[in-house]
Amino acid sequence: MWFKNLFIFRLTKWEETPESLEDKLAKQALQACGGMDMQTRGWISPKAEGEPFVHKTGKQLLISLGLEKKLLPATVINQFTKARAAEIEEREGYKPGRKQMKEIKEGVTDELLPRAFAIRSRINAWIDTEGNWLVVDAASPAKADELVGMLLKSVDGISMTLVKTKVSPVVAMTAWLSENDNPPPFTVDQDCELKSRGEQAATVRYVKHTLESDEIARHIKGGKDVTKLAMTWADKVSFVLHENLQVKRVTPLDVIKEQAATSADDDAFDTDFALMSGELRKLLPALIDILGGELTTSAQ
Repeated sequence: MWFKNLFIFRLTKWEETPESLEDKLAKQALQACGGMDMQTRGWISPKAEGEPFVHKTGKQLLISLGLEKKLLPATVINQFTKARAAEIEEREGYKPGRKQMKEIKEGVTDELLPRAFAIRSRINAWIDTEGNWLVVDAASPAKADELVGMLLKSVDGISMTLVKTKVSPVVAMTAWLSENDNPPPFTVDQDCELKSRGEQAATVRYVKHTLESDEIARHIKGGKDVTKLAMTWADKVSFVLHENLQVKRVTPLDVIKEQAATSADDDAFDTDFALMSGELRKLLPALIDILGGELTTSAQ
């Protein structure tokens, strides 16, 4: 259950216990879509249905925002709308106008919604109450904002801010490649993206390519900055660092997988969460350190 994409927040105010958080999330539990609902959202158990809303391992907490959305493709709505318009034309002897077509479409949507299938998805978040981290596993800022917004709505009196560093990832990544300098305990891997600073924003991507080449150096000297860079931390975890400090494609390497396989814990979910939180608690401060340290809230 390792997180794949990390949005990193600093908890600036957090006084919740696992028990108080459990009570507050339970009051905002996910409800199934009603007949006329297109989408609902609410908290679900991270582990399995019927389990607590807050999964706890020491001072590490795991929560999940559930999303239920009805599948009603636009092609289906348009098909029924055209059929309804054709019936009106045959019966009344004229084609419906733009305003009437809009009303027909809205009526068709209302009729089809109760019959639409619903699918569920989730957004997970890890809360480190000791290190004051909130990390959201989301592929886009919108998804991360959705969980953070729901958490702020569900739990009064907490606050957080997106982590920013004194040195921007773009400046640091460009320097590492231009100087062939790996910032220990990190190593640079073989994927990167470079973008020009001009209006055209020309982009060059390298996959499984040696990045210590004259070709890369020429791109940087020509005005391109590194906006994505594949890296490995301490030979344990690989990832891609983005220009906005988002960490994507997080992958535990063999040494971590071996620890999970040899663990005496029979519960794979608990084992994975303990390993993930334990390693990320060390990786995140190390990453921020090589980026010059964290900007304080007042400085931001």
